[in-house]
This record gives sequence, C-alpha cells and structure tokens, in this order.
Amino acid sequence: MDASASPSMSKGAPAADWKIGVDIGGTFMDFCALETRSGRIASLKVLTTPDNPGAELLTGLDLLAEREGLAPETVSRFVHGTTVGINTILQRKGARMALITNAGFEDVIELARLRMPDMYSLFCNRPEPLVTRDCIFGIPVRLHADGSEGSAPETGAVAEAVANAVTGARAAGVQGIIVALLHSWRDAAQEAAIKAAIEAQAPDLFVFTSAEVWPVIREYERWSTAILNGYVHPRVSGYLEALESRLEARGVPARAMLTKSNGGLMSAGEGRRDCVSMLLSGTASGVIGAAWLARQADEAKVLTLDIGGTSADFALIVDGAVQFGTDELIGEFPLHIPSVSVSSIGIGGGSVATVDGQGVLRVGPESAGSLPGPACYGRGGTRATVTDAMAVCGWLGHSAMAYGQLQMDVDLARRAVGVLAEQLGRGLEETAQAILDITISEMFVEVEKLSSRAGVDLRDFALMPFGGGGPMLGAFLARELGMSRVIAPRRPGVVSALGGLVADLRGDFIRTVYADLHRSHLHRLGQDFRSLCDEGRDWLAAQGHEGAADLRLSADMRYAGQSYEIEVALEPAWLERPERIAEAFHETHRRIYDFNDPDGRIEIVNLRLSAIGAGPKPVFPTVDAVPVPATPDRTVQVYRHGFADVALYERGGLTSGARFEGPAVVVQEDTTFAIPEKASARVDPHLNIHLTIAE
Repeated sequence: MDASASPSMSKGAPAADWKIGVDIGGTFMDFCALETRSGRIASLKVLTTPDNPGAELLTGLDLLAEREGLAPETVSRFVHGTTVGINTILQRKGARMALITNAGFEDVIELARLRMPDMYSLFCNRPEPLVTRDCIFGIPVRLHADGSEGSAPETGAVAEAVANAVTGARAAGVQGIIVALLHSWRDAAQEAAIKAAIEAQAPDLFVFTSAEVWPVIREYERWSTAILNGYVHPRVSGYLEALESRLEARGVPARAMLTKSNGGLMSAGEGRRDCVSMLLSGTASGVIGAAWLARQADEAKVLTLDIGGTSADFALIVDGAVQFGTDELIGEFPLHIPSVSVSSIGIGGGSVATVDGQGVLRVGPESAGSLPGPACYGRGGTRATVTDAMAVCGWLGHSAMAYGQLQMDVDLARRAVGVLAEQLGRGLEETAQAILDITISEMFVEVEKLSSRAGVDLRDFALMPFGGGGPMLGAFLARELGMSRVIAPRRPGVVSALGGLVADLRGDFIRTVYADLHRSHLHRLGQDFRSLCDEGRDWLAAQGHEGAADLRLSADMRYAGQSYEIEVALEPAWLERPERIAEAFHETHRRIYDFNDPDGRIEIVNLRLSAIGAGPKPVFPTVDAVPVPATPDRTVQVYRHGFADVALYERGGLTSGARFEGPAVVVQEDTTFAIPEKASARVDPHLNIHLTIAE
C-alpha cells in the first residue's frame, strides 16, 4: 500500500498519529501500533536476524507501511523492549572489566554472601564472577560507616595506586573500569575523585562508580549491581545507538523510549548509561501489558504466562497491580534494583528435545531460536522442539503463522520427532505428547515455587497466557495447576509490545538513612524525602514529561537485630508521625510473616521514591456481546493420548458473545490457542477468550 494514499493521510483529514510498541525476543520481534485518531490497532511479528541485529526493525516498519499505511513521519511515540542486556549476561558475552576497590577487600565479589545457588545439590557450583581476580585492584583509601575518613594516606600514594591499577587494567585488555568502595552510599566523593583520575589517564575506557549506579548500603549488592551495569554497557550502548540511527534514517520523529525492569519507561539516551535498569526490559513489559488487559477484563487476580521461543516467564498480578521485588536473578547473578517480579524457566516453543545417555527424554534449556528454528519452520532446523511436538500432535499446521511469514511443514516436524521416537522405542505421536507433558511438568514446578513464595492459592487466580507459545500450552498448564479460569487476549503474540504502549515513565531513587525510627530523626527523614522528590521531578523533566508527577514513598525497615528489611509503603504526612510509620511496618510484617512485635525497636535502612509520569493510555473500542454458539470453520484431527476430531475456529470470526466447547483449536495471525476437553469458552466485549475448565 502507498502510504501517501492511505486513508489516514487523505486530503482534508487530520494527520494520522501512530504510537508503536516493539518487543524483541529470541525468535521474533513483535510490533503493536495504535492509530490514535481511529483507535485502530495493527500488530505484526518479524523473525529476528541474529547475524544482523536491528535489521528486523526496519523490516517491520516497512511491512507496517505497506500493510497499514503507517508513514514514519506520523509516529509520535516509539517504545522498545529488548533482551540485549539479559542475553549478554546469559551468554557471557559482556565487556572485560577491571574493578578498583579498597585494599584488603578485593575478594568481596567472589565471596558474595557465601551462599550456594542450590544448597540441596551436591553438584552445585557458584558462578564465575564477571570480573576476574587478576583484574581487581586494591588502593589505600578507606571511608568509615559514619562518613569519616580513616587514616588517610598521602595523596601521592593514592594517585600512584590508581595509576598502577589503570596500567594493570590496560595490560589485561579491559574495556572499562568499575570503582566500588566501602560506604560510598554515605559519601560518594572518593569514588567520584578516582573516576575523574581514571578518565583523565584513560579516556578510552568507560568508568562507572557504584554510588552513581545504585547508592545502597551493603557493599556486595552495590558493587555487583555496578558490575552488571558495566558488563552489558558496550553491547547495550551500541545497540541503542544503532536503534536511534535507524529510526532517524527512516524519518521517525519520536524520541526512542525503552521499557525498564521496573515496568516503566526511560529514554534510549539514558539507557546507554543506565543499562542495568533495562536488563528485564522485555519480560517486565509483558507483565505491564498483561496487567492492563486484566484490568480491562475485570480480572483482579491473574497469573501471567509468557512463552517465547527460549523461555517461559511467570508473574502474579494482585488486585490489578503488578508485583515488584528488589532481588531478582539475572541468569546466575542477583539484581538489586526495583524490578517487576518475574520467574523464568528455560523452556519455550523453540526448546530442543533430546534423549540423554541414560535414555531419558529431556526438554530445553537449549533453544533452536529463529535460525535454524524448529524443524517445522523449514529454515534448516532438524532437531525436535516443543513447537514441532505441537505440530505432530495436530495442534499446529492448519494455517500460516507469524502474520503469513511462516508456512508450517508438519512433515519436517514428524521427521525430527521421529528421530527421538526411534531412540526411545515409542510411537511418533506418543513421543510428541511426552515432549509436551515434560514441558508442562517443568512449568508446573516453577509456578508452584512462585505461588509458595508469594503465599497465594492459585485456584483464586485466572491464567493469562501470551507470547507466541503461551496460548498453545497455557490451558493444559492451568488444568494441571487446578486453575479453572484462563483468559486469552485478542492479540496474545504482541502483549509485550502492547506493554510499551501503556507503560508510564518511572524512575526509582534511593537514599540510605540507617537510623532508628525515633522522633529525633524526623527532620533528617524529611530532608532526605524532599531531596528524593527533587531528584524524581528533575528526572521526569529530563525525560520530557510535562504533566503532574506521581511521587510514591516507601522505606526499607526491620526490627533491630534482623539481618534484612521489608519494604513498607508510606505517606509523606507520616514523616511527622513516627507512630503511624510504626503501625504500617508492624502491619506489613504481620502480613508477610504472620507475626510482629509491637514493642520492638524499629530501624529504617533506606528511603525509596518512585517518580511516575503517567502517559496517554489507548482506548480500545468494545463490541456489544450477543450470546450465540460459535460455528467451527472445520474439524481437524488432534492427538491427546489418543486421536480425536476437534473443532477449529478462526479467531477473526469469533464475535463478542460467541460460545463454544473444547476440545478445540483457535487459529490466528500471531499464535494458536489449544483448548482441552471439558473447557467452555466465551468471547467478551474486548474479544478476549475466557475459558472455564471443569475439574
């Protein structure tokens, strides 16, 4: 289609205004575009190009222009979610770095918290640090916990130590240096001075200090967060520079924005330095999109299931709100900044099935990705994947996938699964079903862990599957978990991209105070709060936000003698009422641990502030429901512990109010919804499909 001839650009009509959300995973880049004048949604999936990252973005923009008349110059908002940061860590392809720290504390990163990743495994190993021991340099400086300096060495001795460290780092071939000193949360001057000295001596190296990345108490958490930021910096910075260049070359005037680990947004320019804030960019964006859809559908409690080509991600939505944490795992390493709480497992649609040396069938964590991809994609893949198993069992292969970009070749899938069937001495369909059963059981275990940690009963929740693979497996997982309700959005394959369209600007700020909750400390708490507010407003202004700022205050608190804190939401007015802060802490502690100590001495460790700038929210039209039985387009044969003929429905033909019974297959442009037996389906006014599964 000629964009200049598009109805949105016709003479006399107001200019079109497009907002685009983009999310890239291991197999596809997803696009969700909203034309605000009409409320029209355009969605798209494009295969990733591992050999030329970023090329899929241009392909997607070209296809949107061709199919939807989307002219680049009409794009007023562009939000991007990416996995480049987390993939850099998972693949161990980050920067070689040096660490400058206090003499005598060179082993902090390796010692960590002296915990084994799995205390019950005899074969468990701790991960290799991202900074090798030969690249850690100690210098003779020291700051005490109260902010005073210890016995200060001669200035020349410090300068000489820094110079020697830089020389040693250069000899080791590093790309950058992290400066992380004791108690810099109290006073960052020492770190800043050393950074300036390094930049003067080695301007070609990037330098980050732990206090500028995340100025929190506890040296390991602060230092490791700064190291993660530096480790991904070259790849993230290069990727974002290329992204901005490509958008500019295409004439897109919108400022490139990024989804953050905390579910908010920031500019791509800031993301080149604040890399650690976007490590969970893609997964957080999906949860934000799912929460928005859940509120639309009046679902207060939802378990999200995001299955892509490589992994499955789970998160809880309670009372319509996303849950947050401050100790998420990025691969083998803890991330100590506020993040959307997501649990992940290395099983997705592209996960490869194998038979191990003991003759046991296994699935994942290796993925076929987009190239060569699952065998049924016809792109050179020869090993059986979860997607191939779905095709062999008859759930897939009845229509083109990925908006017509993939034609399923079921014969190739049967050939790939047949290799495993021969090794196992089992039937073809029986082997394919076993692959699916293992996949669902692995997800079951991970979800059970999540629900136990959160202390929730999943029978009170609805499951929302999305991503390309979520609807394929979601209903089967829900039945195993004892969940009776499943809700599939209208466009499940692009929910993460939609998350970018509905997300707000959000910046998180922290100030360590480390003081007893006592009236004598209220003045200091008020000062710190006002300082955080100023910092939050300045940040929003730098992001281009001109509206009102929503400033949310909380504190990390504990009883004296406890080792770790809990986060307690506070009201600014309570800073003059310590008894109200104490009540909030006691209540939060009781809710989490089922006990509290009303007479216990309370410590405030950190003050936190979230500065939120609400963006414009899209409004999607609804369709009045007319309860009618849906008419299947045809029947197909599916294997589910035996062959059966099941109804197949085209998603575009399911109108609001339509009802039908499982087993069934619903096909659409971005995914396939597999519905088991004893499940009743209805379509709501937002065109979501709601399943009710009988016990």
